[in-house]
Amino acid sequence: MGMFCPKCGSILIPKKDNNRKVMSCPSCSYKDTKAGESKLGGKVRDRQRDIEVVDRRDELETLPKTDAECPKCGNGKAYFWMLQTRASDEPETKFLKCTKCLHTWRDYN
Repeated sequence: MGMFCPKCGSILIPKKDNNRKVMSCPSCSYKDTKAGESKLGGKVRDRQRDIEVVDRRDELETLPKTDAECPKCGNGKAYFWMLQTRASDEPETKFLKCTKCLHTWRDYN
């Protein structure tokens, strides 16, 4: 079943006809009675999916550490990494993440 009328080419519109789902042409009154068999007329089934929780703290341990005071808890060590967040002629931005409370901040120096 297509989305367009095979007689005149107009777009078919879903309608109910005697408690059946049909695709009907508003221009020439063509009706496709197989609409209930299509994907459009089907029901959506709920599928329960498991969501995996990923603990990314192991990835942090691969980052280098530096001496930096956390603005949130005052801890003196932080992981750091650099990213190019602006134009290529601008310097990279240094990101820091506290080794204790995992607070993240930027260092623009």
